[in-house]
Amino acid sequence: MAESLFDALPPSWRAVLDDTIQHPQCQQLAAFLATEYAADTPIYPALTDVFRAFQVTPFEQVRVVLLGQDPYHGANQAHGLSFSVPNGVPTPPSLRNIVRELASDLALSPVQSTDLTPWAKQGVLLLNATLTVRAGQAGSHQRQGWEYFTDQVIAQVNALREDVVFILWGNYALQKASLIDEQRHCVIRAVHPSPLSAHRGFFGHRPFSNTNHFLQQRGHAPIDWTLDQQQSLL
Repeated sequence: MAESLFDALPPSWRAVLDDTIQHPQCQQLAAFLATEYAADTPIYPALTDVFRAFQVTPFEQVRVVLLGQDPYHGANQAHGLSFSVPNGVPTPPSLRNIVRELASDLALSPVQSTDLTPWAKQGVLLLNATLTVRAGQAGSHQRQGWEYFTDQVIAQVNALREDVVFILWGNYALQKASLIDEQRHCVIRAVHPSPLSAHRGFFGHRPFSNTNHFLQQRGHAPIDWTLDQQQSLL
């Protein structure tokens, strides 16, 4: 499975991650996942969606990295993009708070869409530090090699792209700031959007407008953060 797992990475990412993929930690990760996906306990997301963030956002188009921790571990939620769930799936609490901050920050009506693919298509890499999880077992695929892989993703974006905004929410994501050159890139920090912490500094930190301010200051087009303007989630 080592080859078939990483074969799903598109060419633009394979070109910058080839050495990473050959590293023993990634080879061990592939062997671990072969066993996990063959077992009776469901693994999320589906194998075809594990690298969806990379498939939707080519390396040369990355303008923002929005870092999560684990995929959602409930049925039908995770689809390979951090914080995103397919439309029609009940909104997880953290995403509900992201939508609330989005509406407040940009003076939008709260949106119904929960699928963040429109962001990914504009260069927002919706990256989880761990890309898979067992059903109902948060954190179950941590320390199996994913962290090495995704740290290398961040390191390559830091080294080879310019003027990228890294949005780091929560202590786990904030630890990744050490991988980022803040002279060349922008780091936006806040507590996690979870209901347990969102009222301690997530609400009101305006990540969406601050991202666009930085991009425009550097001569780049802003991100269109709107999803849909139909029915409130709140």
